Amino acid sequence: MSSPESPSSNRTLERVAAILDAVDSSSASASELARRTGLSVSTAHRLALSMVEYGFLRRTEAGNFRLGQRFVQSALEKVALPALTALRDATGESAQLWIRRGEDRICLLNFDSPQELRATLPPGSRLALPAGSSGRLLANEPEALEELEAHGWVESVGRRTPGLGSVSAPVVLRGQTIAAVCLAMPLARVQDSPGADFGDAVVATARRISGDLEQAAP
Repeated sequence: MSSPESPSSNRTLERVAAILDAVDSSSASASELARRTGLSVSTAHRLALSMVEYGFLRRTEAGNFRLGQRFVQSALEKVALPALTALRDATGESAQLWIRRGEDRICLLNFDSPQELRATLPPGSRLALPAGSSGRLLANEPEALEELEAHGWVESVGRRTPGLGSVSAPVVLRGQTIAAVCLAMPLARVQDSPGADFGDAVVATARRISGDLEQAAP
């Protein structure tokens, strides 16, 4: 295996940097990446797919490549903070923001419920997909996509942790889901279901963040 300072590692970094430069201002197909960088189409495509996996690039519905979540994360956290705080205050439950990293999801922001009995996970927490409502959403679980299509939200009732429930909605940027807004609560305070009780508020928050991010993101 190549060491971090080996010539092959440096070549890979140069190629990654070239691909990032190639999509800095617009999306590009694999063949367009190859033309802009001087790489072969197969090499450009392989590297671009790896960069998608790590959040440096994302794919559009047309299959082209754009700058990924890592380059909008700062803007995402900035616009999400007031929206999540408002969601927590309006519902009295814990409001969170999750992103996907490989086969896991990571909590970017968490605003705890003020109630003594609450669902809470600190920012930086990493959980395996597809557990929980945001995990189901970010993993594109087939049943979750059907639920999303029908209601605009995805819920979980004790699926990850017995006694806890949650409902999540997607944060969308340029047609791609880049994060999930999640409201988590003890099932003891749920009247009908997490989605029925809080889904509309979570969807409205996710759409607010999406709209603000569209204006703020590069």
